[in-house]
Amino acid sequence: MRGGVVNVLERVHLVGIGGAGMSGIARILLDRGLAVSGSDAKESPTLMTLRAQGAEIAVGQSAENLDLLGPDGPSAVVVSSAIREDNPELAAARERGLTVLHRSAALAALMAGHRVACVAGTHGKTSTTSMLVVALQHCRLDPSFAIGGDLNDSGANAHHGMGAVFVAEADESDGSFLAFTPSVAVVTNVEPDHLDHHGTAEAYTAVFESFVDRLESDGVLIACADDPGSAALADLARARGVRVRRYGRTAEDVTILSYHPVDGGGSARVRLDGEEVDLRVAVPGEHMAANAVAALVAGRELAAPLEGLVEGIAGFGGVRRRFEFKGRSGEVRVYDDYAHHPTEVAAQLRAARPAAHDGRLVVVFQPHLYSRTKMFAAEFGAALALADEVVVLDVYGAREQPEPGVTGKLVADAVPLPGERVHYEPSFDRVPALVAGFARPGDLVLTMGAGDVTMLGPELITELDRRVPSA
Repeated sequence: MRGGVVNVLERVHLVGIGGAGMSGIARILLDRGLAVSGSDAKESPTLMTLRAQGAEIAVGQSAENLDLLGPDGPSAVVVSSAIREDNPELAAARERGLTVLHRSAALAALMAGHRVACVAGTHGKTSTTSMLVVALQHCRLDPSFAIGGDLNDSGANAHHGMGAVFVAEADESDGSFLAFTPSVAVVTNVEPDHLDHHGTAEAYTAVFESFVDRLESDGVLIACADDPGSAALADLARARGVRVRRYGRTAEDVTILSYHPVDGGGSARVRLDGEEVDLRVAVPGEHMAANAVAALVAGRELAAPLEGLVEGIAGFGGVRRRFEFKGRSGEVRVYDDYAHHPTEVAAQLRAARPAAHDGRLVVVFQPHLYSRTKMFAAEFGAALALADEVVVLDVYGAREQPEPGVTGKLVADAVPLPGERVHYEPSFDRVPALVAGFARPGDLVLTMGAGDVTMLGPELITELDRRVPSA
């Protein structure tokens, strides 16, 4: 079997196949000509795409779905941390004695036989991984990859390439990135998050320390010198004998000498290996330029040519839900972004400010997870104050059960702006009319969060079309 993947992945059933991580694994398995089945709670464009590639997929979950590949059933069942033990398909798999693999273990098996580059960090890992993939593709290295978001250029989140490199976004949320053994590891930043799983900030930091220990003996850690958590991790890694490369404005190794916005994106002057290069990025914000530098350094460690990497990064078209343009109505533009941590929210609002030109910056924010909302309400409020007008939705609970008193109002009340500029609207359906009611020509409206707030963009444009004259 190609790529040295263990034989247990010859016939695979994925529970929750429509998810970002699971669908990526399914795509790679299908690319390799393997038999794939799966199930998900609801229909989606992702399921339709996977069916077109040859997967057998059921909507709804039941024990019978394990027979989608025929009477012999699957050789392995793949699950994520979101799948509970009482899930009927997981329970049936255990009753039948089938091999059950966590998503990360399946992905690690797919990496076998490749030189592996993993990108981790509290923020920026999807964008950095995507930039690295696009840059390597431009250099004609055809990497295999698995990313937590779809590339705007190809619309794909995963691919089985013919090259020797496998690039993966490494997820720290449940510690599952400890299944990987990278040759090149990038850590963009380390800031407490996902404490619903890790429990404490110290435990969260410790899992990154364990991730460094997973590096191959001759591997390299690429760390951001400007982030205290990442810088501390670099110090620890070096003390353990790991080769470290630091990047950032304060780094002596790979130094960001300057940054300035250019045509909706930005340009950074970077000193790398004794040479100064201009690195153009088509997406706005200095944080995105820093991600691009991380991708550049990782690409060099993977032996890609500098000129090709720079050209590839300049052509990077972005990732879906990362300041993604959704459309316009008259002189009002609507964007969508995945930011769901206070640091991410603040960074993206700062990046969006120049794009607003002389108009107002309006943000529609949906808090994600009750635990995160309760812990960071004040920090979310401070970050959202970077906008001119703020609408806060109720909490998107995802995997968590509601907590008494924990609602979006906690965040709205923490925004230090005049009351008439902060709106708490718990009814999702009322948001388009609310925003259209106060939107002005020239405004930039940004929907933001990790939940279903992304669905609001088209509805906002439709409602604005009813009220805002066309340009």
